[in-house]
Amino acid sequence: MRILKNKWFQRFAKKENLTDASLRAAVVRATSGGVDANLGAGVIKQRVARPGEGKAKGYRTIIFFRQGALAIFVFGFPKSKKSNLTHSEEHAFKEAAKHLLSLPETSIARLVENGELIEVTENEQEVSQ
Repeated sequence: MRILKNKWFQRFAKKENLTDASLRAAVVRATSGGVDANLGAGVIKQRVARPGEGKAKGYRTIIFFRQGALAIFVFGFPKSKKSNLTHSEEHAFKEAAKHLLSLPETSIARLVENGELIEVTENEQEVSQ
């Protein structure tokens, strides 16, 4: 399964010290049926723990998700600062997910090559963006 993050999420994760390992763990949970909230249209909300703490006081992440094939982290927020998405935010994410998840692999590869999407790495030795 390919796991990516957009540039906005890359900056957010870096600022909040979220590791690629924690992002991978969230996708593994979702892939094995542990989706925290399925918003529909390929959009899921998954909790990610704060470094050194549990998921309950952690972050909520929005992932464009195609089971077994692709996961793209696009947005995140600490629950302490935002309780949930607004209806308009949820609608916008669903529309964007329909588009992005329907792209062929060649287009996804081009977005990665152009730096619009960043691979979530297997190890913590990633290149800083």
